[in-house]
Amino acid sequence: MTQTELRWDKLLKIKTSGRDDSNADQYRYPYEPTPYCVLERLANSGYIGKKNCLLDYGCGKGRADFFLAYQTGCRAIGIEYDERIFAGAAENQRSAVSGAKTEFVLAAAETYQVPENVDRCYFFHPFSVEILKKAVAGIAKSYYAEPRELQLFFYYPSDEYVSYLMTCGNLLFSDEIDCRDLFAGKNPREKILIFEFL
Repeated sequence: MTQTELRWDKLLKIKTSGRDDSNADQYRYPYEPTPYCVLERLANSGYIGKKNCLLDYGCGKGRADFFLAYQTGCRAIGIEYDERIFAGAAENQRSAVSGAKTEFVLAAAETYQVPENVDRCYFFHPFSVEILKKAVAGIAKSYYAEPRELQLFFYYPSDEYVSYLMTCGNLLFSDEIDCRDLFAGKNPREKILIFEFL
């Protein structure tokens, strides 16, 4: 873990480092937090502000939620299916400087009822495209019940994710935040794709 990662965890008064694949399988992928440098780029993009409510799918220990709430002033809801990892998010919420702006729910993405005030959704490749399709259907249901500007952010998307998203009839690709310069190797997956509901 880099000094930047340690510094941000300390500043936010949370513990989110490390990888955990103890409950990972072909449908639900290992816990691995979004690098802070990527979250900084997202926070500085202007897409998320204090009037927004962010829903983080597969939130893990809550890093994206705490950071974005702290940096942008948004409200953040994190959902996590793994009870042990969820306990880490709940523990972090008690000490986090932005804990009052965050909420965590122990739930599966494919059955979670998306609140109608959610207008931003974040995914760091948390699960298979089969589960993603069900999650997007849940977001769509919320959107059509209460039409609003609704943006979806996909960090480090797989080809399978991109193929599905580009052909999803009710989603429109609107922008890309390039993150390749943040890491060695110029990995083409180092980006955040942004989609909007039609």
